[in-house]
Amino acid sequence: MTNIAVTTWSLEQSAPADLLPATAPEGDVRVVRSEVPSPEFNRFLYASVGGDIRWTDRLGWSYARWGAYLERPGVETWVAYDRGTPAGYVELEAQDDGVVEIVYFGLIPAFRGRRIGGYLLSYGAARAWDLADRWPDLAPTKRVWLHTCSKDGEHAMDNYRRRGFKLFDTKVEEEAEVATPGPWPGAFPA
Repeated sequence: MTNIAVTTWSLEQSAPADLLPATAPEGDVRVVRSEVPSPEFNRFLYASVGGDIRWTDRLGWSYARWGAYLERPGVETWVAYDRGTPAGYVELEAQDDGVVEIVYFGLIPAFRGRRIGGYLLSYGAARAWDLADRWPDLAPTKRVWLHTCSKDGEHAMDNYRRRGFKLFDTKVEEEAEVATPGPWPGAFPA
């Protein structure tokens, strides 16, 4: 198996005022919280958004593991819908001491390039900042962070920076190269 060098960048916002929101895209695009934990739905989003950019770390998760993760306090899934069809999602996870990670964010390939991504990221970051309003046992958010890597979409880093995220760490590691799984074999070829 071949190894590839993967660069991972970590970015953060340290105050709600750091968020630079994108304007809403034209048309009927809405962002809705998926309030009922659903391993099936979250796995669908994960595989559909990340399939062509090699998201593989959760593909082996069991149904029980998905369920246990999604039921944790402070884990939220926000889904962008374009005319009623899921277009992408942002997943938030509360961490210790008022830190919230945007664990996953992205669009299904057919919805990229339509100005939905900036809007969804803005919405998700705003929900990270007010996460404790929905989870009273959590500390108020003091920091929102995320990471992206050289395997992610070509516009990811620019989108994060335009939304006010600042780089705080860079790492380069060798990883085994994996075939692009896609949401299913042959779907949306690169």
